[in-house]
Amino acid sequence: MAIASEQAAVRTDSGYVSEEQRRLAEQERAQRERRKQSLNLQRESILSQRTSNPGRRSALEAALKEIEAQLATLG
Repeated sequence: MAIASEQAAVRTDSGYVSEEQRRLAEQERAQRERRKQSLNLQRESILSQRTSNPGRRSALEAALKEIEAQLATLG
């Protein structure tokens, strides 16, 4: 008879994964997805801004470059 306090195991292609590990992996995936959505919204906001001020334009370009780099690391 199994002990009730044991963690449930889920079979995957690479072996068994505990329910806790699966839950943590899902939380991390959801967090990455929220971060990507946030960065995409920031990117859209920057792209929608128009300015003739060279200093402001330079700052927007730098911010856009940083956001796109962060998106690239997230995949």
